[in-house]
Formats: sequence, C-alpha cells, structure tokens
Amino acid sequence: MSVPEAGQTGQSTTEAGDSPFTASSSQEKGDQTGQDRSKDAVQILDWDGTNDPTNPRNFSKTWKWIITGAALLGTLVIPLNGTSITVARQELNAEFNVSDATFPHSYWAVTSWSVGGAIFIIVGLPLMEDLGVRLGYLIFYAFFILMIIPQALAQNFATLLVTRFFSGGCVALLANTVASIIPDVWEGDKARSIPVGLYILFYLMGSTLGPPMFAGVVDDRLHVRDWRWIFYIQLIIYGALFPLFFFAIKETRANVILKRRANKLRKQTGKQIYTHEELNGPPMLKTLAKAAYRPIYLLGTEPVLMASTVWSAFSFGTVFLFTQSVEQVYTDVYGWEPYDTGYLQTSVVIGEMLGWVTSFYGTKVYLDSAKRNDERPGHPIPEARLYVSLFGSFVGITGGMFVYAWTSYPSIHWIAPTIGLTMVGFGIQTVVSAVADYIEDAYAASNYAASAISSVAAGENIVAGFLPLATQSMYVELGFQWASSLLGFIALVLSFAPIVFIWKGRRFRERSPFMLSGGKTFNAE
Repeated sequence: MSVPEAGQTGQSTTEAGDSPFTASSSQEKGDQTGQDRSKDAVQILDWDGTNDPTNPRNFSKTWKWIITGAALLGTLVIPLNGTSITVARQELNAEFNVSDATFPHSYWAVTSWSVGGAIFIIVGLPLMEDLGVRLGYLIFYAFFILMIIPQALAQNFATLLVTRFFSGGCVALLANTVASIIPDVWEGDKARSIPVGLYILFYLMGSTLGPPMFAGVVDDRLHVRDWRWIFYIQLIIYGALFPLFFFAIKETRANVILKRRANKLRKQTGKQIYTHEELNGPPMLKTLAKAAYRPIYLLGTEPVLMASTVWSAFSFGTVFLFTQSVEQVYTDVYGWEPYDTGYLQTSVVIGEMLGWVTSFYGTKVYLDSAKRNDERPGHPIPEARLYVSLFGSFVGITGGMFVYAWTSYPSIHWIAPTIGLTMVGFGIQTVVSAVADYIEDAYAASNYAASAISSVAAGENIVAGFLPLATQSMYVELGFQWASSLLGFIALVLSFAPIVFIWKGRRFRERSPFMLSGGKTFNAE
C-alpha cells in the first residue's frame, strides 16, 4: 500500500524574485532600469488565495466523498482479479496440463500478478504523479481491462502468466490511487481517519474476496464449470464501472492542476508563467530513477523500515497463503469440495471488518497522544499508531494461527478452525493499517514518506507472490497442525517488532537521517 503526502499552498501568481516560492527570475543588467521588467520576468503561479475553488482542499464535502468513494470502490473490486483464479486450480490444471502433485505450479499465475504489482508500485507511482490522478487512473484502468481479455481467452498457461503480470501491475497502482487522493482533498488527521481506514480495509478485502466471490463459477451445483467465466464476469464488472470512474474521479493533484493552468495562461498571454515545480522539479527520467532507487536504498539502510516491511508483508501474505492452505485443510480433514473452501474464506473478510472497527479506537489513542508528547508538543506520537496493533498481532494473527492449527481435526467442528481464520483476518487488518500509518508519520516531515511506503507495498506484493508457493510442501511435510503452528511462531516473533518501536522509537528516529525527530529531519541527499 502507498500513502503519499500531498503539499497544498494558498498563494497566487507572483513575479519571481518577489515570492518566497521563487525558483528563477530575469535579472536586471546595467542600464535596464527603465525598461519594462514584467515583459521578461518569470511569474510563479499558485492558488488564487486560500479559498480558490479549484484547489481540491476547497471542494465541497459532497464532491470530496464522490471522488474518494469512487476511488475506494476501485480499491475494493479491482484486486479481485488477483486471488479469484485460485478457485479454478483444478480446471486450469486440466486444461493446460499443469500439475500440482509435488509443487503448486498453478499458483505461478498469482505470483506473476504479485511481482507485477511490486515492480509497478515503485516505478509507476511517480509516473501517475506526473500524469495526474485522473488521467493516470483512466489510462491504467483501460490497459487493465485490455489485459483481462486475453486471460479470459487464454489458450495456454504462458498467456496467463504474461498478461497477469501486467494486470497485477495495474492493480497495484489503481488500488492505491486513493492513497494519493485522500491527502489531496482531506486536511488533517481527523478528517482523513475514516477515508484512510476504509482504504486499507477495502484493499485487504479486495484481495480476500476473490475466492468466495468466484467460487460459484466452478461450483458443480450451479452448473457453470467454466473457469473462463471468472474473467468474463470481471470484464462485465470493470466495464460497467468505467463510466463511473470517468465522471466521478476528478483531478486532485495540486501540482498537476496548477501546471495545466500555467500552460494555458502561457498560451493565452505569451507571458512566462510557471509553477514552482516546473522551474525546480527534476526531469521525469531522473524522477523515475530516483523513485526506483530510493525504496530499495531505504529498505537496506533503515532498520525500522525493514522490520516494519517484514511484519506487514508477512501479515498481508497470509491472505494469499489461505488461498492454498484452507483448501488443503478442509478438503482433507472435513471432506469438503474445493469450491466450498472458497466460500469459507469469507471468514477472513469478517475478521478484517472487525479489525477496521477497532481502528477507530486506535485513531483516538493516536490523537490523544499529542497531550503527552514532549518531543513535539501538540503533535501525536508516531509510535502511538502501533498500540492497537499489539493486540492484533499477538492475539489476532499469532493466536488465530494456533487456533487454526490445533482445531483442524475431524473430531472438532469445522467452525473452530474457521474462528481462527477470522482472528487472523482481524490481526491482518490492524497490523497492515498500523504499519502504513506509522511509516507515513515517521517519514512525514521529509521527502521520503512515499518511498518508504512504496518499500512496504513492494514487500507485501513479493511475499504474497512467493510465500504461498511453500504452503503445499509445508503442510504435507509438517502436517496441518505444525505447519500452521510454524506460521504462528513466525507471527509471534514479528509481534515483538512494535514493542521495540514503542520502546525505542524516538531513539531510532533521532539516529535516522530520513525519519522525523523533534520536528526536524536531516537532508541525506
């Protein structure tokens, strides 16, 4: 997931040299004193006062929710393309002669999708920032739909792998676009709390709902039994939503709106009118190179970011792991049909929704921490974002894994391990949400917040793509109980990360050249 911060200002058009935002100006030379300076002077374009109606922060509350709601809907439905294919494992194997006897080769279709997401989230986000939210969203959404067509018509497994790489990349950008929209239109932590909570909830639900929503396509009782209808249905859904996105998603990037206005004024007046970013911003190729380099560099040099990424990636990866382990456990232990195990994964969604409800309390705790912050008086403590996640990680993910492990017996009703799945879903929501918020806050005062969040998002996609590949052999070799217990022990170890952050978080931030400490950051460029 990506939660970039957007800067908004409230100035108007001024001559360079007279504005605090000046980047360049024409210089007076010798006897030019009496000449008309305005003819050649570079003017800096900014908002027409603090109440400029074209500033996204000044949109009506109705329009703010229309734009945010449309993007949130995309965050919920677009990721369905990722895990929905897992319910058709047997049908794909039979048609394309793929064998899962010793290794889950059918899951490569999801791995390809996740790897595409990891790459696109790093390289594609700065491109969308330059294109603008609206144009970038519509372009990638159209390309996403085009990539689903060959998935529905695929005549070999290789076609699925290639096209799903690109559709997964598009999903990573489209599902996270709302993370750019929220800070563009909503001002302040309190105003953003509900949209941000819904964003993370829908992001997780979109990945989790794939199997339960499309299990009916391969359900013998419904007499469809054609895996291609998974993608036919998606084409219908995504095609029907295109007009909504076209009309509801307006441009919200301040720099893009001002840049287009400046370009229009240059053509109309012939004057040198530019935005601050046009004069000072680096070339696009340099921006892309830096965007690809920064997340990797930060991940290798920032211990807090590395630990947070591993913690969040493992939590997110369990959503995809369940697409494999749940079928193994419930078909073998309880004799269920594979498509019935797809429906069962709704229990994880229920847990995620419960975790979202808990996040309201977490937001209150975070905002209240401002009263006792002696580091930056009046500002919430970044580590306060992690308090609720302690319960979610220890009790939710760790406890849920052990319940899932040691209730998976024929003599115990199937509802018992299902409760464990719900507990894990609860923990996943609280952990992923806390990490995204914490990393955003910790790097908020520097230029590295977006890069840090991109590192986390890329890590989540990589783990989601590769962790489930080990599920089959792990559950066969260790047995259902000990395989799930191993995951529980890993979750237990990772659960101590937030304790260390809460205990030593301030010291970590003081030592980091990139993180927020005492209201200051160091320039590490």
